[in-house]
Amino acid sequence: MELLLNAPEFSVSELSLALKRTVEDAYGRVRVRGEISGFRGAHSSGHCYFALKDDSAKIEAVIWKATHARMRFKPQEGLEVIATGKLTTYPGSSKYQIVIDALEPAGIGALMALMEERKRKLAAEGLFDEGRKRPLPYLPEVIGVVTSPTGAVIRDILHRLQDRFPRRVLLWPVRVQGEGSAPEIAAAIRGFNTLSATGPIPRPDLLIVARGGGSLEDLWSFNEEIVVRAASASTIPLISAVGHETDVTLIDFAADRRAPTPTAAAEMAVPVRADLLLDVSDLGHRARVCWQRCQDIRRKELSATIRALPGAADLLALSRQRLDHATAALPRALKTNTHSHFRRFAGLSGRLTLRVLHGQITQSDHRLRNSAERLYLAMRSARNRRTERFAALTARLHSARLARIQAQRGTILRQRQQIEELSLRGRRALSTLLRRLEDRLAHRAQLLATLSYRAVLARGFALVRNASGAPLHSATAVAAGSLLEIEFADGRVGATAHGGPGAPQSQAEMPSPVKPKPKRAAKRVLKSVDQGSLF
Repeated sequence: MELLLNAPEFSVSELSLALKRTVEDAYGRVRVRGEISGFRGAHSSGHCYFALKDDSAKIEAVIWKATHARMRFKPQEGLEVIATGKLTTYPGSSKYQIVIDALEPAGIGALMALMEERKRKLAAEGLFDEGRKRPLPYLPEVIGVVTSPTGAVIRDILHRLQDRFPRRVLLWPVRVQGEGSAPEIAAAIRGFNTLSATGPIPRPDLLIVARGGGSLEDLWSFNEEIVVRAASASTIPLISAVGHETDVTLIDFAADRRAPTPTAAAEMAVPVRADLLLDVSDLGHRARVCWQRCQDIRRKELSATIRALPGAADLLALSRQRLDHATAALPRALKTNTHSHFRRFAGLSGRLTLRVLHGQITQSDHRLRNSAERLYLAMRSARNRRTERFAALTARLHSARLARIQAQRGTILRQRQQIEELSLRGRRALSTLLRRLEDRLAHRAQLLATLSYRAVLARGFALVRNASGAPLHSATAVAAGSLLEIEFADGRVGATAHGGPGAPQSQAEMPSPVKPKPKRAAKRVLKSVDQGSLF
């Protein structure tokens, strides 16, 4: 017991800090392999709190907000990882923890599991649907390539395009592996899509996202969600040429076509120019042979048709014969027609006498008189009908005018009542408003009288001003012989200062009172009451 009493005493904070220094000095930075447990996403503060565990132990872990933002590989629940960080303690709960600076998956199996999980998530959103994929242009004018400018990939693509069909190529240089490569690839895809077709840099008709072969870790940038979403949202047809034929990345599922190698992507992009020239030449030869064959067939058909047609003399013989018969029968027909018209004219002239004409005139006059009488009767009947109709319309108009006048009178009466009611309400509102304003004015006048310095003067105080009328706040501001003006509640009087603030006040030194002359006596001045300042 005595030995325990002689041991130095530690406070809880001192002991916690000593343990913290011991742990940090003994271990410092460590690499820990374990399974992430208890991860529920970032905290509202942006920090991440979880635990790393294995079969028999568990250690608390924390990732600060700034570290989590720049991590390429984010923590996920149940994923086996290798964490690199600083071992320390948390005195608030007497536990030790690791502050993680870097996080990486533990082996290829973890990366494959993460890739499969991300693939299922993006497939559920429809990013890999076949209906979203578009056909590639047969012969694009401009091809955009997203890859590293220093690798062999761009040289292979350019060489293959030169061999097959030279096209204009726009290269968007990016990093294809390492930290920050995924945002650069996604930005390149979006940048090509934002180009204008009429701008100084033409908009590509086809995109190729390419990279050479490598391990799963090297190709991991093309499995990032930001890259897959950018490829799926691209409005320009896109070919994915990442790795070798056996390498599979998530951008392959979002792209419109997948090429096993960058060289194969160039072969997909353009056809072979020599083959096209050969096909065009073959098609031209076939077109010429077909045209020649058609001309020969038409020439034979025309010859057969000419042989089947009769001669010109045979075609005109029948018409010529009919013309001869008509020419021979024409004089006889003219004589017969003339005799027929002469007989008809003679018959008509025999019946045309003076009595017949007089009868016809009489009959026409009778018809005219009958028509005049019928016209007079029709006009009188139409006039009577229109007179009756006008009278009916006049009566209807009079009735409608009376009804309209009654309606207008009712409307005027209602509006007059509304005006009287509104006038009454306006007078009441005006009276209420005036009463409120009078009350407010009286209240403010009372408040003004309360806050005015004249209320202070009424309690027996006085306000001293100098010759210019400015208020005096202290005795040091008054010099001997200064003219003063003293304001009381009932008026103002003039005065002269004798001595300064430190002058003796004995009776011997006091000046003898001098009676003022009657003409020069200080007059009591009453000025109009105004709102001044006590100071």
